[in-house]
Amino acid sequence: MKSSKLLPVFFFIISLFVSFGTFAQLRLPRLISDGMVIQRNSELEVWGWAQAGEEVVINFNNKTYTTSTNHNGIWKAYIATPDAGGPYQMQISASETITLNDILSGDVWLCSGQSNMELPMRRVSWVYPDEIETAGNSNIRMFDVPKYYDFNTAQIDFPTGKWTEVTAQTIYNFPAAAYFFANDLYETHKVPIGLIISALGGSPAEAWLSEESLKQFPEHYSEALKFRDENHIKEIEEADNKRIADWHNRLQQADMGHKNTPWHSVMLDDSQWQTISNPTLWKNTPLEGINGAVWFRKEFEIEPSLINKPAMVILGALVDADSVFINGKFVGSTGYQYPPRRYQIPKNLLKAGKNQITVKIISNIGNGGFVPDKDYMLVVEDQTINLSGSWKYNIGAVMEPLQGQTFVRWKPMGLYNAMINPLLNYNISGVIWYQGESNAERPEEYRELFPAVIHNWRRQWNKCDFPFIFVQLANFMEPTSSPNQKSDWAMLREAQLKTLNMFNTAMAVTIDIGEWNDIHPLNKKDVGLRLSRAAQNIAYGNKNVVHSGPIYRKMEISENKIILHFDHTAEGLTTKKGEALKEFIIAGADKKFYNANAVIENNAIVVWSNEVPSPVAVRYAWADNPQHANLYNSVGLPASPFRTDDFEQ
Repeated sequence: MKSSKLLPVFFFIISLFVSFGTFAQLRLPRLISDGMVIQRNSELEVWGWAQAGEEVVINFNNKTYTTSTNHNGIWKAYIATPDAGGPYQMQISASETITLNDILSGDVWLCSGQSNMELPMRRVSWVYPDEIETAGNSNIRMFDVPKYYDFNTAQIDFPTGKWTEVTAQTIYNFPAAAYFFANDLYETHKVPIGLIISALGGSPAEAWLSEESLKQFPEHYSEALKFRDENHIKEIEEADNKRIADWHNRLQQADMGHKNTPWHSVMLDDSQWQTISNPTLWKNTPLEGINGAVWFRKEFEIEPSLINKPAMVILGALVDADSVFINGKFVGSTGYQYPPRRYQIPKNLLKAGKNQITVKIISNIGNGGFVPDKDYMLVVEDQTINLSGSWKYNIGAVMEPLQGQTFVRWKPMGLYNAMINPLLNYNISGVIWYQGESNAERPEEYRELFPAVIHNWRRQWNKCDFPFIFVQLANFMEPTSSPNQKSDWAMLREAQLKTLNMFNTAMAVTIDIGEWNDIHPLNKKDVGLRLSRAAQNIAYGNKNVVHSGPIYRKMEISENKIILHFDHTAEGLTTKKGEALKEFIIAGADKKFYNANAVIENNAIVVWSNEVPSPVAVRYAWADNPQHANLYNSVGLPASPFRTDDFEQ
């Protein structure tokens, strides 16, 4: 959910918004560059800057287009784009000439949202070794929009950025869900695919709204206006940086693990340390509530045959930050909780017999620890050594909780101005959107916010019907057995589901491929494939492609049972492996829900419970993590969670 530091933009903004009439040099926006993918069979708006009053001539695909700059030195021309194919060359001439090479005509998709859209193939490379090994397709390309914000001005260009094709080297940088989406589209249609990646980890929907659209949300608009004051931003960032640096400096000075014999040393006597079974989070353990530094040590055995072989230590996920040592030597560190820990071990570091691993964890706030249900092991060639089980631990220093920083980049309107507005002249096929986690605490508001984003972007692109395909929130957090549990995540999924009422939208349901302990589930291939199916149906017009799992349509009450009817059932409703339906709950007029029986009959679902003789409502998969949700259609697409009622939670 967190992301890298944003690019400084002060000098970039100054360079753009002095009078363009001062520019004598022919210049193009970053998007109009070598290797670009242009939207086929449409109009491409080519624009740029040159001397005021100068004629600009564009040669492309055996046609010539002529235009002139205005008094500000801005020019533009509309160019007919060919059918899928290429590469093409474009020549743009004024007082000088720019030649653009390797242009493809195909389909351009904007890929936006938060960290699950950003998440690169690098983060899942070991999950998809075949895809990594065989990567290489010049017909799939991306333009990665630089990550920055602006609250004062809707930008017209980016400070950096270039088109990149998929190769064995660049595949690691392609967002995983978007890559699998593009790869499936290409394999199906053999049309070049351009991906414009404009996403930022942790970003809420309001950050992607233009000023005009944000005005319908007065609270967010008021907040955005406050951040137009650069001194306000500077004060916040300076205070945050000082507080965080001070906390870490005091922690370093207080940490007993760095005094005398360091606690990662093989010479340390740890016989008096306590023991704990890992992986575990610290809640309900003696470490509960500890913020600061806690050190963990464990011995493991290495066979002589494994010495000097390639090795890696895998430590699942650690909360929050970690430093890892093998036999006293540092091998890796991660500064926040989300990335998987996979550290290479130098060949000469392991030894035959006993070895030692030391992990220092810094817990900033809340409970730290080793995230359960993850892999904790040492891998040497094709052999694994399990690191789960008993570890010794000692507290290095106890600190007060560290107050989180203010993420200015997530504030309303800022990302739209800097990361969307410069794209508006560029024709696209549509949008894929992977976002919602950062709005999950405000699900009722999302019912208006998310459609506002869609309306806003379609209006700004002057294409009121381009396809907008989005990912519904996956299952996440610890499952609960209570049928009356409140769930903001279920409510936000419902807000996403209701957005399907908008024209030319589609939704990829992921309720079956999340992970309870990871807000960034690793299965990005199925996400991409489900997005691709939706695109094939609503964007490419292939109505034979079943693009959705079952969507609840209506209910009827029959004595003590409720009968549910669905759209998008394909050849019929089913469960995986023919198991009984699960995750259905039912309620009577008292609005109290009970776990229910459910069966498939005549392509409908009959639901009942002996506890509810006169039922009025049914819910399915209505929880943060309905881990047993198992309703599918015949092509293997999962049903969206739903409820038939509108009771207050």
